[in-house]
Amino acid sequence: FSVSVGEWLRDLKFPVLVNPSGVLYNPASIQMTLERLLEGVPYTPEDLIHENGLWMSLEHDTSFSGENKEEVLQKMGETFERASAFWEKSRFLFITFGTAWVYEWKEDGRVVANCHKLPAARFERRLLEVEEIVDQWRRLLQRIWSHHPDRQVVFTVSPIRHWKDGAHGNQVSKSVLHVAINDLVQEDERLHYFPAYEIVMDDLRDYRFYAADMLHLSDTAVEYIRQRFREAVVDPAAYPVAEEVEKIRRAMAHRPFRPGSAEHRKFREAQLKKVTTLEQLYPFLDLSEEKKSFS
Repeated sequence: FSVSVGEWLRDLKFPVLVNPSGVLYNPASIQMTLERLLEGVPYTPEDLIHENGLWMSLEHDTSFSGENKEEVLQKMGETFERASAFWEKSRFLFITFGTAWVYEWKEDGRVVANCHKLPAARFERRLLEVEEIVDQWRRLLQRIWSHHPDRQVVFTVSPIRHWKDGAHGNQVSKSVLHVAINDLVQEDERLHYFPAYEIVMDDLRDYRFYAADMLHLSDTAVEYIRQRFREAVVDPAAYPVAEEVEKIRRAMAHRPFRPGSAEHRKFREAQLKKVTTLEQLYPFLDLSEEKKSFS
């Protein structure tokens, strides 16, 4: 869910960084990642484990795993450096909680971000308590605000159901997340809540808004949430610029009927002119990808 919204904002040229440690689902793992960013402690070989021929981190998702230890560490290090630099200049923090169920690594008791398909016997599964989430995040937020007092934080609960928890288990998990977030946002005006979960449950309750697996959302549902999100958090003054960028992005996705033809060349030249004009009007936009596509 956070990837769908985050990448959409990035395509529209909003300055965003999405999931620097990969997709994280539970509040504890997200909190640990942010703690490391605050402390500025890079990842080391001691943070890796070697299983089934792969090097992996229990604080990252599977996209960071690999057969070459140095390459895995390099990818983690480069991503961490980008995230650290972005963290210092960002003004907003958007947090999406997916589940309150966590898996603890039996060897040291820490909550893992991803089980990496390792044997279930090596983990302890439990449900986070509301008070536990609130206490951890209250301390984290105070640390964030001690360095960045104007940082605004927007919480959401992912509307995607975790069916492996069972229907009842999923509802219990989402309820824990809702109560914890509700308790937090009452404490400070810099904390906000965007009702993505409620939009799906109430506005889009029909199953035609779900993908084939009946768990993830359809493109129509995702687009609906994006527009509601835009109305809630984006300054209307930015709409016209975003709409122009969106037109260019759609043109990039256009598949020519006759590549290399005179008509296609004119199309590319016209789009390149639009990109150049937009760059001149708004120098802060990075349109290098679009310019390369039409050149």
